[in-house]
Amino acid sequence: MRFGLFGTGPWAHLAHAPALTAHPDVEFVGVWGRNPDKAAALAGEHNTRPYADQDELIADVDAIAVALPPDVQAPLALRAARAGRHLLLDKPIAFTTAEAGELVAAVAEHDVASVVFFTRRLMPQLAEFLADAAATGGWTETRVDHLGSIFTDDNPFGASPWRKESGGLWDVGPHALAMVLPVLGPVTEVTGMAGPRDMTHLLLRHTSGTISNLTLSVDAPPAAEREEALFAGEAGLRTPPDMPWSPVDALGRAIDQLIAAASGGPASELDVRFGAEITAVLVAAREAIASGRTVTVGTAR
Repeated sequence: MRFGLFGTGPWAHLAHAPALTAHPDVEFVGVWGRNPDKAAALAGEHNTRPYADQDELIADVDAIAVALPPDVQAPLALRAARAGRHLLLDKPIAFTTAEAGELVAAVAEHDVASVVFFTRRLMPQLAEFLADAAATGGWTETRVDHLGSIFTDDNPFGASPWRKESGGLWDVGPHALAMVLPVLGPVTEVTGMAGPRDMTHLLLRHTSGTISNLTLSVDAPPAAEREEALFAGEAGLRTPPDMPWSPVDALGRAIDQLIAAASGGPASELDVRFGAEITAVLVAAREAIASGRTVTVGTAR
């Protein structure tokens, strides 16, 4: 499958470009970036071509891989889908339910495959744990804490304006939701509060009846950083297994899923429909925090 990479930031360097280069079933056609010099440098590192025009790169490939902010990714992905190109997108897929819905409709209309890069969900250890937890059922409580500290001198993601503006809700919130939705089902209602240093607390009511509790931040004190999850219920207490942090391996699995779906296989569980479901929850959470009330998912704007 011929791929074009859109984006030249840290995630493109750490995950996308190495994974595309390493994958045996990928032809890495070229790189587009908002900064042409950075696009040329990244393309040179991986023996591919820099592109100055988005549509030219879309025209030359079968699929696009995107490592760009959500508000830049969404219209680009929509154009690519309407051109019949398969989509390997970053999370969240968009900042609005309208844009996410347009993307879902375009993917269906033009029969293209899609995968959203929820990094740890693509690791087999977590996939197996969540499948087992969903089959077990009977959960009465679920908690996910995902707190990082990216605004430090040694963290390349701290220079990202969209992360600074949108915070943990939109950056790590998708990862937390990607863990609880497969087990507890869709979210129907959201309430939330935000405190100092981007500390975001959400309560989610799921169709299963269980309420999950998420604590999210990308600006936590370094000593308070943590990634923890707990499912509690009739089966007792269960926590996800330890697993390696390997974004290149995870993206390689995303590419595998995309190629399989494009070849007539099953759609990925992490396709744009799932990405749009997560965007709808995040939009409801944003409104709940701003308004101080409980918001029904699908009614927020």
